Amino acid sequence: MLDAVVLAGSSNDGPLRECSGVRYEALIPIGEKIMVQYVVEALLGCRQIRRVVVVGPVAELSPFFNGERVSVIETRGGIMENIEAGLKSVLEAGRVLLVTSDIPMLTTQAVNDFLELCGDMSGDLYYPIISKQVVENKFPTTRRTYVNLKEGVFTGGNLFLINPAVFKQCVENGQKIISLRKSPVGLCRLIGLGFVLKFLMRSLTIAEAEQKVSQLLGRIKGIVVMSKYPEVGVDVDKPADLTLALKTLGA
Repeated sequence: MLDAVVLAGSSNDGPLRECSGVRYEALIPIGEKIMVQYVVEALLGCRQIRRVVVVGPVAELSPFFNGERVSVIETRGGIMENIEAGLKSVLEAGRVLLVTSDIPMLTTQAVNDFLELCGDMSGDLYYPIISKQVVENKFPTTRRTYVNLKEGVFTGGNLFLINPAVFKQCVENGQKIISLRKSPVGLCRLIGLGFVLKFLMRSLTIAEAEQKVSQLLGRIKGIVVMSKYPEVGVDVDKPADLTLALKTLGA
């Protein structure tokens, strides 16, 4: 059995502000429920999920979650701080499912499929990708960010299976990469010119990307899995996305 951590601490100070005046995006109403409720309900339906920890504003979220399988802990501010707080709340867990609160169209079937793709869960970090064709077949009006790889065109998902023991080193190494974002030479030296050229020529394979990311994050065992459920990657971060969610959920 697994514990899940839902990240619900993002302030509503972006494009969705024009749709709702609530302080946090997770609290934006979609029909009779708030956004994060749809995510939590999808998780609670999963056969492998034992309990769900929601990291967000306790005062606002607690009235919506009073079951014994769901607990709410206070947001710490930034996303990394919230992930750390969530992982600390499930200290004895060998693997934890991290999920963002902005994917209200997530289904229990999609989560079950992702966990099945993770197999024996011996990897340190599992990350889902979804092909552009799969996304547009179900949600033709959505606009996502895609990456061209040798096997096709993909977008990333918003849930991850992680080994809490590697989180700190992943953050430290990730910060090194971010610190070089304004230094193309330094970033290229770190990543490798061959890797960059392959990416630009669209000849980079999923396995090569997987290997490079694992190396950059501290030689962890990172594994990319290909989901057939676009719901894991179609998030709500602008008014058009909210309209799509309202229509899809019949709210």
